[in-house]
Amino acid sequence: MGEVGAVPFLPFRQGFLFSSSSRRGTGTSAKERVGKRWQRVVVTANSHHLQRQQNPSTFSSTISTDIPLSESPPGASFDEYLSNRARVFQAMFPDKHRSQRLNNEEWRIQMLPLDFLFLSVRPVIDMRLRCKSEGKDYPPGVPPRVTRVLELQAIKWELQGLENVLKPSHFALCVKGALYSDRRGIHSRLRGQLEMSISCILPPALSLIPEDVLKGVSESVLRRLVERMKQKVNESLLSDFREFRRESLKIQGRR
Repeated sequence: MGEVGAVPFLPFRQGFLFSSSSRRGTGTSAKERVGKRWQRVVVTANSHHLQRQQNPSTFSSTISTDIPLSESPPGASFDEYLSNRARVFQAMFPDKHRSQRLNNEEWRIQMLPLDFLFLSVRPVIDMRLRCKSEGKDYPPGVPPRVTRVLELQAIKWELQGLENVLKPSHFALCVKGALYSDRRGIHSRLRGQLEMSISCILPPALSLIPEDVLKGVSESVLRRLVERMKQKVNESLLSDFREFRRESLKIQGRR
């Protein structure tokens, strides 16, 4: 994963390696000169990689949701809706071809490809959904007065679509979030937050990319991803909650 991977992605200028191949009288052949320059390129790439090995690069993005929520009676409350985790998950991730239920509270998601610099990565994430109530073990930032909260957390992950030479030697993904109804008197608001962060040690193939460029691109990719997930909450989830309330009213009418 060292020398070979560092070469194809270097920002060579046209003629950089071979610009002096036609010179004469230097005492060395063109082949020898090219070989020495090639060695310097590889050494530089590996040197940059070694400097980053002890300090993994970390990229993160956080978003929040705060919109009006209609749950006045009659009809089911948002707390009741959150208790149906399978339905909530399907509302947020409606593509059944890219999701799989693993057990009562865990699902595997094959996310859409992420374009990162010149790479295309397909993340596969195992997500856990848990309901919590009575203020016990609430995620940070959730007020104790909230009666029920749905906690989302990634517990396992895999990057698909990368060649071995581009796979990081260390990779850690953190996805965590929360959804809940925040009631003040007769008014309710749907509140939530989602945080996604990645920590990794870059392979030699990416070690020459400036840190600020890499950080900007990485956090832009993460921001687009969490924004898409937020859109699902604001659209699909609220729409499904309204349908859930209509269904509950029909059930009540039959009794």
